Amino acid sequence: MKSALTCSYHDFSTRYGMTMMNSIPCMIMRGGTSRGPFLRMKDLPDNQAAQAEILISLMGSGHALQVDGIGGGDPLTSKVAIVERSSHPEADVDYLFAQVDVLNRRVDFNPNCGNMLSAVGPYALETGLVALQEGMTTVRVRNLNTQRLIECHVPTPGGQVAYEGDTTISGVPGCAAGIQLGFLDIVGTKTGALLPTGNAIDTIDGLQVTCLDAATPIMIVNAADLGLSGQESPAELDAHSAMLERLESVRREAGLRMGLGDVSQSVLPKPVLVSAPIDDDSTLCTRYFVPHRCHKAIAVTGAIAVATAVSVPGTVANRIVVEAGKLEVDGQLSQVSLEHPSGFIDLDVEHRNGNPVDIARVSLIRTARKIMSGTLFYSLPSAPGQDMLTSRAS
Repeated sequence: MKSALTCSYHDFSTRYGMTMMNSIPCMIMRGGTSRGPFLRMKDLPDNQAAQAEILISLMGSGHALQVDGIGGGDPLTSKVAIVERSSHPEADVDYLFAQVDVLNRRVDFNPNCGNMLSAVGPYALETGLVALQEGMTTVRVRNLNTQRLIECHVPTPGGQVAYEGDTTISGVPGCAAGIQLGFLDIVGTKTGALLPTGNAIDTIDGLQVTCLDAATPIMIVNAADLGLSGQESPAELDAHSAMLERLESVRREAGLRMGLGDVSQSVLPKPVLVSAPIDDDSTLCTRYFVPHRCHKAIAVTGAIAVATAVSVPGTVANRIVVEAGKLEVDGQLSQVSLEHPSGFIDLDVEHRNGNPVDIARVSLIRTARKIMSGTLFYSLPSAPGQDMLTSRAS
């Protein structure tokens, strides 16, 4: 007689058309200020709901410490990168990002993550998906979450991936080898437009916001309009329940106006609070939410969106930068430095023909590190799919 556990695995296998398995090859990597497992798409079932069940188990979600998996109890360490050879004529590999909720049995395949992306190049080289070159190897990545292309320039002296170097990034201790990321065709990744509402400013619940889509959809708010300085720590902001409730209400309405539908179960759009910078060499101060907790730094894609907004006339970000004397009215910035809770992030923005809403490329430097490589084990619930929510990549 089969045990209940055996039957449940059989039912799962039958339901999703996959062979029962409880282990998967894995490499854990730090990418920028994030960390998580890197998996091959070929090692996962085709069905995205079945993928989500496995990722939830791998990370140990449903527990604040993710004690039964490899998650770190924080959104920055509850991320998964899924990589495979690409059929796209201009890409070497495909990259699908998954944000796995810490407390809930929820996986969101909708957003992108530029920090985890910074480790996709090294992972592709380590696993033989792309051939190593002498000196520097360019890995062309198609992001499946956004259907956009990114060039990753990975240092490979002696035909080996270099992790040690003298590049520092805020939010990560020590130094490492710098990896240059070039994001192409970033406008309208989810909505098809830079300003999906058609406005540089929208008023929602008495609050002036900018709804913008560049690398990722964001909602920009002047921190002062919420009675904040913009210099608060993530812990202070996370403890501000009344502000968070209002921000979430405004975010949901912004999602509707941006054409994203009901975003109550999605992490997009991401709210960003902005204020004048403290440092003379900085452009803008940011507090980025993911979306219900304040990021301890800032997401790469969020930074790209904010850096893009700086030069778009009339946006919340543009107004603050102009008022702070960092930019002339109708001017453009090609080099943007954003303050965040852990330090700074610097970005180069290339505009086509001097047009602030036509962005050719946004580039920045990140670092990555291989942490471990081996076999990762997981278990499946007795009733697959129960209490599990999946937001699919569009």
